Amino acid sequence: MHAPSLAVPPPGRAPLVVTVHDLAFLTHPGCFTARGRAFHARGLELARREALVVVVPSRFTGDELAAHGFPGELIHVVPHGIDLPPERSEAASPVPGPFVLAVGTVEPRKGIDVLLEAFSRLDGSGARLVIAGPRGWGEVPDLDRPGVVALGRVDEATLDGLYRHAAVLAVPSRTEGFGLPVLEAMARGCPVVASDAGALPEVVGDAGILVPAGDPEALAAALGALLADENRRAALAAAGRRRTAEFTWPACLDGHLRAYEAALA
Repeated sequence: MHAPSLAVPPPGRAPLVVTVHDLAFLTHPGCFTARGRAFHARGLELARREALVVVVPSRFTGDELAAHGFPGELIHVVPHGIDLPPERSEAASPVPGPFVLAVGTVEPRKGIDVLLEAFSRLDGSGARLVIAGPRGWGEVPDLDRPGVVALGRVDEATLDGLYRHAAVLAVPSRTEGFGLPVLEAMARGCPVVASDAGALPEVVGDAGILVPAGDPEALAAALGALLADENRRAALAAAGRRRTAEFTWPACLDGHLRAYEAALA
């Protein structure tokens, strides 16, 4: 039995494997509702008691689990993969450029407040800020402000066009267990500026720009520099495509097969 999140079923007769994506509900409790914290805490305790193997998408999350008492030999690090898209596409941009893109559920952990503050400092850039993702939970800033386009949930074709036409993807999260939008953007030649939080440095590698988490001034400086430097954007686009080639679904599959074999043993 594989629970691919902390929605862990009650103990049964089958060997149990649990995927733990992150421990943000413990490390950043203010970013979650009380109900959300309780739900994840219950799942983590079931995983602690019953799981024969725990799968994590990053070394960062694995280290977090070890620090919270999970035996290291039970933890299997299996990074996510990505289906590499064609390098060129006729996908149109739903928003006229230039623009900075943010992708993900709009909730406190994603650092949208930091991004909005950074964007307000980009005087004279001519860029807009496009936020693609549904409203989540918790207190987040009002997105109805000049220069900000809040699209809500978008379909895959629209998201593909946004990645391909954005000047830069901004990922100002307070923590991440992985950060799949980083790979999605880099695979399409979109430069990435991300916070140095959680597993983001592990995913970005040397193919993007990292800034201190929670620092709007540093984020604004990095975004502004990229918006003004086409050659730097091109260099990061090439580096990003090389980086994403290291994250494949066959490798992810192999990691899961090894985890299942360990559980059965």
